[in-house]
Amino acid sequence: MTARLEQFAEQRPNVKGQPCPSWQGRWIALLAVFTCSVVTTGWIAAEAPRRPNVLIITTDQQRVDAASVVGNPWLKTPNLDRLASQGVYFTKSYCSYPLCSPSRASLHTGRFPHEIGVDHNNMAIRPGIPVSGELFRDAGYEAAYAGKWHCPAVYPTEGIPGFQVLNRTTRQGKLARDVDAATIEAAIDFLKQPRQKPFYLVVSLINPHDICLPAGEASPLLEQIWQRYGPTAGIELPPLPPNFKLADNEPAWLGQRRPKHPGWDESQWRRYIYAYYRMVEDVDAQIGQLLDAVKEIGAQNNTLIVFTSDHGEGLGCHQWTGKMMFFDAEAAVPLIVSWEGVTPTRIDREHLVSTVDVLPTICDYAGIKPPSDVRGQSLRPIIENPGAPWRGFLVSEIAHTPALGRSFMVRTARYKYIRLAQANSEPVELLFDMEGDPAELNNLAGKTDMRPVLEEHRRILEQWREATGEKSNPVQPSPKPARPQKQRAKKAT
Repeated sequence: MTARLEQFAEQRPNVKGQPCPSWQGRWIALLAVFTCSVVTTGWIAAEAPRRPNVLIITTDQQRVDAASVVGNPWLKTPNLDRLASQGVYFTKSYCSYPLCSPSRASLHTGRFPHEIGVDHNNMAIRPGIPVSGELFRDAGYEAAYAGKWHCPAVYPTEGIPGFQVLNRTTRQGKLARDVDAATIEAAIDFLKQPRQKPFYLVVSLINPHDICLPAGEASPLLEQIWQRYGPTAGIELPPLPPNFKLADNEPAWLGQRRPKHPGWDESQWRRYIYAYYRMVEDVDAQIGQLLDAVKEIGAQNNTLIVFTSDHGEGLGCHQWTGKMMFFDAEAAVPLIVSWEGVTPTRIDREHLVSTVDVLPTICDYAGIKPPSDVRGQSLRPIIENPGAPWRGFLVSEIAHTPALGRSFMVRTARYKYIRLAQANSEPVELLFDMEGDPAELNNLAGKTDMRPVLEEHRRILEQWREATGEKSNPVQPSPKPARPQKQRAKKAT
């Protein structure tokens, strides 16, 4: 907010021949000027906006449409709705890589995973690359981090550069909601501490990531998951998604890599979807506790709040569960930028935004200059003026093995181009008209009349790879060997 000041002091010109004022007159004049200056300066200081506090809230594995504020009738998220009612909810928002560690590292550096050495889970950000905590700490903020980090440690108690680490628990042997409860408690304790500096607080929650358990991960917590999140007898279940049925011309690549659930019938798929939405509601309630704490300390009018997730969840779209794919179900994530009384309120369904935009955005609002090699852009211009110039495309990546390389997604205003790497063969290409085919079922890559569009997206990708140094950053080996996923046909009760 900019205060427009007007000066009302009158200056009388000297009149030729007018006698000089007495020394008493001079002192009276000087005193008047000094008094006016003090009063005016004090008024400016009182009205000038302070640097805002900054609060980043992240969940894990939350789809862009998993909120009631964007019209999903199968869950209720009053706290995300509350946050969106004071800000902008971007629905064309994509993660830079649909996997936990690479996406989180990208969010806190404003750069793509291949640039910062995080090709897989449990990898550290390359030394010498500043993360958000260091930038805000050096700018005079009190920086703290609560919750999941995963770069490389999942729940460290120290060692996140620039941050005071608030973690008091670990993930092992607990439901996500219980771990998140400890994270929220630590974050609220931090908020209530007296301080002279503005705060920069990251609160990183896990749910709805626990959906991975009924979808196939081996865990002794599975029974607890169904007890808490499974549907009761007779309750209405969400329908299968409209793109549950597979396309006739689906590439073999997808069939080979799709998580397998041979024992699941339609009822089991719908129970799985139901459980996911209950997990989102659980974490929404915990977010509400955090928002209440911000209000309780009187900081709601001077706190920029950003909410997002590291990646989405297949949830049966294309019969996919989990992440690691570029359909909107897995790659699109919610992104809300909210500052009560400052940001306008709207659902933005137009602008293409990315994980890498979060760091430059919070730096912009805080008056901090981000590193020159940050790839993202501040969202502030399009938040304040939706007609401001903006990018025409964005890119997401997935790393495979050093031999196989990477797969990519290019999203433009109308189309999505996906290039999937495969061994000893040309990459698989998918091209979808996202306006005419939002379910991403009709692959246009082989259509003769779409050849110019395909070539244009190929060109965009190659230019991006060159500009970001992707070709000179080969895929690093995963620090953890791939483990076979144990599939279950076990049904919820």
